[in-house]
Amino acid sequence: MSVESCEGKNLSKSLSQKNTRSDGQSVEMGLGLAALGRPGYINLGHQDDLEGDYSPESMQRRAHRVLDAAWQAGIRYFDAARSYGKAEAFLASWLAAQNMSPESITVASKWGYTYTADWQVSLPEGQSHEVKQHSLERLNAQYQESRQLFGEQLDLYQVHSATLESGVLENQEVLARLADLRDQGLMIGLSVSGTAQAAVVRQALDCHAGGWQIFAAVQATWNVLEPSVGSALQQASDAGWRVIVKEGVANGRLTDRNVDPAFAPQRQKLQAMAERLETTIDAVALAAVVAQPWASVVLSGAAAVGHVAANAAALSISKKVDRDQWNCLVDEMASSPEEYWAKRSDLAWN
Repeated sequence: MSVESCEGKNLSKSLSQKNTRSDGQSVEMGLGLAALGRPGYINLGHQDDLEGDYSPESMQRRAHRVLDAAWQAGIRYFDAARSYGKAEAFLASWLAAQNMSPESITVASKWGYTYTADWQVSLPEGQSHEVKQHSLERLNAQYQESRQLFGEQLDLYQVHSATLESGVLENQEVLARLADLRDQGLMIGLSVSGTAQAAVVRQALDCHAGGWQIFAAVQATWNVLEPSVGSALQQASDAGWRVIVKEGVANGRLTDRNVDPAFAPQRQKLQAMAERLETTIDAVALAAVVAQPWASVVLSGAAAVGHVAANAAALSISKKVDRDQWNCLVDEMASSPEEYWAKRSDLAWN
């Protein structure tokens, strides 16, 4: 594998910060840009991370600082989407400024949602921050937009939030186009959300074209509050898929920002383990994800430089506790999928 130079540093995908588990598999940290590319998002305390400065220029500078911190922490996997405001543009400009070679990093993005908030945080009643459309026309248009920004640096292109209701996994035109992109050498994946995550993953495992599976990666929500998709992710891993985990800290609900009295008993459990391991509760939450045998990439959703190192510490922390103890923590913390997703839907854009 070639090694390029970037500001005096050796860059290579083989240098990605990884954690090798007892089963011989490795998992790496990635950075998701959902909270970095737009002024409004549902993470707890998002407004504090942005420090009240929402101009595109300021947000690009902030995104670049967080990307710099992620690089210094060993992160080489970066995830964006067409609907994350200017996240793709911010990431592309950072890659260009660093003269980053395609072999140095993994770039993932998504199609299917369009950003509609026009750089606003508070929207009129009935207006959405993003609108989903899983059509062939949307795929073709957004693929060209992503490819124009990233060129050959685009490694993974994902259906954004595939659901049973959208019917995207039954849309033969879309599946044929995705298979065509797969045959051109692009890795094809999907992200999933909601109470039916597991069913969507299993449906995607059955999508074939030309004798091969169309999808090779899945990005799912899994955390100690919502572990219900775990068995389906194990099936995806067994099929050779790359399993990427998003929302490992549940949009901030598994951090010290969650002061909801109803969360106090669960926070106490996290805090006790964090004190024993001399770390933070968000690092504990992410370490529980890292410990899962099917995980390939665990995304940090850091929107501030200070969060990056704490999130990246999850790789080493996960090895300080055996898997049985992690599983015990999950058993004690887990809520029903219905409860989890109902609370997530109530999170305010801020």
